[in-house]
Amino acid sequence: MLGIDRVRRALIAIAGLLLLGAAHAGSTIYGAGKGPAIGGHDAVAYFADGAPKAGDARHTHDWNGATWRFASPENRDRFAAEPQRYAPQYGGHCAYAMASGSFAPGDAKRWRIVDGKLYLNTNIFAQGLWETNIPRRVLDADGHWPAKKLELEAAP
Repeated sequence: MLGIDRVRRALIAIAGLLLLGAAHAGSTIYGAGKGPAIGGHDAVAYFADGAPKAGDARHTHDWNGATWRFASPENRDRFAAEPQRYAPQYGGHCAYAMASGSFAPGDAKRWRIVDGKLYLNTNIFAQGLWETNIPRRVLDADGHWPAKKLELEAAP
């Protein structure tokens, strides 16, 4: 019974988080308007350093309705030149939730680069589920993203 209760609590927590994901009016980026994109982490650092790294408020770039922070001016310039290459998929929303056709906040510390693309998940539980079948989850999320993106762009 203890195992079932833990799973039930985790599923309830995930369901609650699915209701929390939001972007700024017209932006597809999670949390836009409430602070810097991906919690102020440097999107380029995932690729260059292989780890999340805090961005610096002195090195910012505005893209897709959100302010992005970077650890260095070089990383800022790399992002500015190719934002689609470095920005997380699905606007930084949780990849596992998107695979289910839902929104949940992406956590900059729950990440993985797959085929040159950055994916975020909302927590360790969602990331574990996403990682059980990444190709299928990416395919499903890619299928849901165009309609979900339109929802965000139309939001007041």
